[in-house]
Amino acid sequence: MIRTPPLQTAPIELRQIETNGIRANVAIAGSGPAVVLLHGFPHTWRLWSEIIGPLSTHYRVIAPDLRGFGATSRAPDGYDATTLAADIAGILDALGEPTAAVVAIDAGTPVALLLALRHPDRVPPLVVMEALLGALSGAEDFLAAGPPWWFGFHAVPGLAETVRSGHEAQYVEWFLTTGTRGRGVRADIRDAFVDAYTGEEALRCAFSYYRALPASARQIDHAVAADRLTTPTLAIGAHPVGDALERQLRPIADTLAGHVIPDCGHIIPLDRPQELLNLITPFLAADQPA
Repeated sequence: MIRTPPLQTAPIELRQIETNGIRANVAIAGSGPAVVLLHGFPHTWRLWSEIIGPLSTHYRVIAPDLRGFGATSRAPDGYDATTLAADIAGILDALGEPTAAVVAIDAGTPVALLLALRHPDRVPPLVVMEALLGALSGAEDFLAAGPPWWFGFHAVPGLAETVRSGHEAQYVEWFLTTGTRGRGVRADIRDAFVDAYTGEEALRCAFSYYRALPASARQIDHAVAADRLTTPTLAIGAHPVGDALERQLRPIADTLAGHVIPDCGHIIPLDRPQELLNLITPFLAADQPA
C-alpha cells in the first residue's frame, strides 16, 4: 500500500497591526499570493482553524480578528462595512500586499463586497458565504417571515449585552450548535469563542455590527449603484441562507458562480471544512498565472 505523506502546513504567527485607528490581531501563515479570511459572529480568526493549514501550503493566509472581536481593539465605533473594509485595506498595506483574494462569511461578507467594489484591482477573486447584503433584491423568499430573531435583539442599544452578560457561554454555544446543525465544534475552538465574547464590552462590540446594519446597507446600495462587481466571485450557501446570497449578487456581478453545500450548517468552515476547501481551492487557483 502506498501511503500519502502528511500535508506540511505552515506555522501560524499572530501579529498586532495598526490600521485605521485600531490595532488588529492577525493570524498569518504560509507564503505566496495573499488570501484574506474574514469571519463573522460569534467567531474570531479561529473560525478558519481547519482552512488555514491547507491553504498555507500555496498561499500567504491572512486571517484577522475583525474590529472589536477577539484580540483586536474594542473600538467605540466604526462597525459599518465601509470602515471595516478600510481596516482590511490597511492590514494589506501594512503587510505589503497590493492584492489579495478575499474569503468571507457572515458579517465579513459586506466588508469583502465593498472592498471588491471599491478596489477591484486589489481583490482578484472573491468568495462569500452565508450572508445577506443589505436590501439588494434576491433574498425576498428568505426574508418572507422577517430576519432572524437575534437581528432585532442585538440591534437595540444596550439591551443584549446587559441581558446576556454572565451567560455568554450558553449564548455562544447556541449559535455554534445551531450553526452546525447540532453537530457542534471542537471544544478548544468553542472555548476560544466563548472567551472572546465574554464581558459587556466584548458583547457591545459584537452587537455593534447589527446596530450598524442600516448604515452598511446604505453603503452597499450606493456602491452597487456606482459600480458593478467585476471581480470573479464565488457565492457559497448552506443552511439557512442557501442560494439567497447568490441571487442577490447575480444582477450586479460580471462573473459569478454559486454552490450550496448539502447538509451543512451556517458555520461552513467548521461544519464542512473539506467540502469548503474542495470548492475554494480550484477557484482561487484559477486566478493564478499558469
